[in-house]
Amino acid sequence: MTLAVVLLAALSAVLAAAVAALALGLSAARRRERAARRRIAVLEADLDVALRPRPAATPAERAVRRVVRTATRVREQGVAGLLQSSLEDLQAWAAEQQQSVASMASSDGRVTLLFSDIEGSTRLNERLGDATWVRVLQAHDTLLRARIERYRGQVVKTAGDGFMVAFRDPEAACRAAVGVQRDLKRTLDPRLRLVAPVRVRIGIHTGPVVARDGDYFGRNVAMAARVADTAQGGEVLASEAVRAALDDDAAVDLVEAGEVGLKGLPGVHALWRVLPRGEVG
Repeated sequence: MTLAVVLLAALSAVLAAAVAALALGLSAARRRERAARRRIAVLEADLDVALRPRPAATPAERAVRRVVRTATRVREQGVAGLLQSSLEDLQAWAAEQQQSVASMASSDGRVTLLFSDIEGSTRLNERLGDATWVRVLQAHDTLLRARIERYRGQVVKTAGDGFMVAFRDPEAACRAAVGVQRDLKRTLDPRLRLVAPVRVRIGIHTGPVVARDGDYFGRNVAMAARVADTAQGGEVLASEAVRAALDDDAAVDLVEAGEVGLKGLPGVHALWRVLPRGEVG
């Protein structure tokens, strides 16, 4: 009888331990499930924000959205009223944009130009398809415009994935450029982080230009574009003119990238790789 009691007690203890272990296991599983659900909710929220159309950031975008909104006036005003409203919106944008671009040049017509585009954009577009590619471009544009605005640059024009931007001084352009590259490496935007590796090449040049109708023209514009053409994805290249114009305490470092020929421009040209201060290895 005593042995039976002992065995029963031992069995009860084993069963109690098993039940306790099962309860702990279920509790841990429920905690993991709740944590997973929270992570999923956060990711879904982030994705929703990332894919949501961003607010208009430039006069051009605001004008286009105003034009779209005028379509609602057709019922009240007819086609003539719609066309008149659209023309007024576009004329207002043109005057604002031309004034902003012209103000970037110094008294002698000197301006610092930054050109950028996505490396291998045609292949990426083909690989991703048009719908996804448009979302990638939206994320790319948002990232670039944030840095451009931070350093008081002015977007002169865009073409597909390409940007032409004017800055008042070379250091602002260089800091914006290295900021763009840093942001691309660190971004958590799913359109840039999960879909495909997006690598941007950037070129910077400074010099006198001709400003007309909200745009810039001249040899130095071509020079800036050719410097960008020479850069690799993830790289910022600057001309010798940029190096000469930077102050000794500029918040960037320049590393000699060699002398190259630039298409359509005579001679060879010294180029410099632009890096954040302290990253020269």
